[in-house]
Amino acid sequence: MSKELHHYINGQKVTGSSGRFGDIYNPATGAVSARVPLASSAETAAAIEVAAKAFPGWRDTPPLSRARILFRFKELLDAHLDELAALVSAEHGKVLSDARGSVIRGIEVAEFSTGAPHLLKGYFSENVGRNVDSHSVRQPLGVCAGITPFNFPAMVPMWMFPMALACGNTFILKTSEKVPSTALRIAELLTEAGLPDGVFNVVNGDKEAVDTLLTHAQVAAVSFVGSTPVAEYIYQTATRHGKRCQALGGAKNHMVVMPDADMEQVADALMGAAYGSAGERCMAISVAVAVGEETADAIIQRLTPRVQALRVGPGNDPAAEMGPLISAEHLKKVRGYVDLGVEEGAELVVDGRGLTIKGHQQGFYLGGCLFDKVTRSMRIYQEEIFGPVLCVVRVPDFDTALQLVNDHEYGNGTAIFTRDGDTARAYSSQVQVGMVGVNVPIPVPMAFHSFGGWKRSLFGDIHMHGVEGVHFYTKLKTVTSRWPTGIRAGADFHMPTMK
Repeated sequence: MSKELHHYINGQKVTGSSGRFGDIYNPATGAVSARVPLASSAETAAAIEVAAKAFPGWRDTPPLSRARILFRFKELLDAHLDELAALVSAEHGKVLSDARGSVIRGIEVAEFSTGAPHLLKGYFSENVGRNVDSHSVRQPLGVCAGITPFNFPAMVPMWMFPMALACGNTFILKTSEKVPSTALRIAELLTEAGLPDGVFNVVNGDKEAVDTLLTHAQVAAVSFVGSTPVAEYIYQTATRHGKRCQALGGAKNHMVVMPDADMEQVADALMGAAYGSAGERCMAISVAVAVGEETADAIIQRLTPRVQALRVGPGNDPAAEMGPLISAEHLKKVRGYVDLGVEEGAELVVDGRGLTIKGHQQGFYLGGCLFDKVTRSMRIYQEEIFGPVLCVVRVPDFDTALQLVNDHEYGNGTAIFTRDGDTARAYSSQVQVGMVGVNVPIPVPMAFHSFGGWKRSLFGDIHMHGVEGVHFYTKLKTVTSRWPTGIRAGADFHMPTMK
């Protein structure tokens, strides 16, 4: 019988009381491994009340004390890295090396957040007027919520809550109901690190819990990562209810390959960027834009045997390079896109639809798929597939490639591979995309920079983590002060000036 999970509220495990549950699957086998309670609106509201009650004490905790708790948390994450990676792999399906890397990228944000005393420093100006001084401070918002996707159960939540906690906010995490175990374990580690009860809470659930977080009066801010239709809904609903919101949506990331690029390097980069994590990454490269027919031919020639030889298997298989997809429903969706690409007239060079894994016939597996001669009118080019499917689009020159990328509705990440500095600089400057790589296929910024796309890949104005994260989770206050000097000049009725 599968185990039953829980929520984590006020520093302890809480049994769900809604009577509704969701199944957790092992993607490698297709078997149900656990079931998770789906919180009702009342349960979610109760967690919000707990976080609101914990806020004043945490807000008034000195930033240095908050930083020391986060530093202990970071050390615990390091100590439990392999355990967390195994949880990610078991519920998501990605291979252990990829899961481990994703946890490490999350830990880097936790590490950055330990700089809270420096990050929260304001500004001071002496004598802005005669005997008048001004200073600014950044203060926390209150209860913040994070709603996170299935593909990065550790990394994406850690893009959010370490910065929120460092800034003095309390936090409620609504992780994907498909992959809840990692978040629950992280919550335990926060408690072990000394975080006061109620400051960080995990509520498992579906749309009912989400809508409660979006509309509850005591939630001040919402962070989200997921698909564009849901991101737009999250943003519109949260802001309509007076909340600050950053909602990161979908992507269709292009890699432009110039004729002078190192084609072996290009092939290696595309294999990892297109098929790593089974393509279930918002920063995956799903379109290779080949400039010139010879470039396209060279890419296809090098990729074809590599994709055919891609080692697919359970995430805990050390030999596996790619694991299964997250669910049977998502497998069906991605296979449907491959079927559609064939119907639309694209050339399916490598077909991964017939893949079966011995001993894991019920797992959610799809082999790597490679399309050539994809055009911009095809749905497989226009829409986010979120699977191990790479489309090669042929264009005659750099200007056409740049226009192709800029015309797409998504603007999350992109890359260009070239040896020419002028070309790389022109692309980096002119492309309408939030994150750009030059000979780097997946340009995810480090924790001390900020993550976020443009166009319909981001709803809101502020990116995640880094300095932008500090700005999102705080509000600016400016204080102008004058102390009595024993001199009275009488009342002023005009707008104050320095003349």
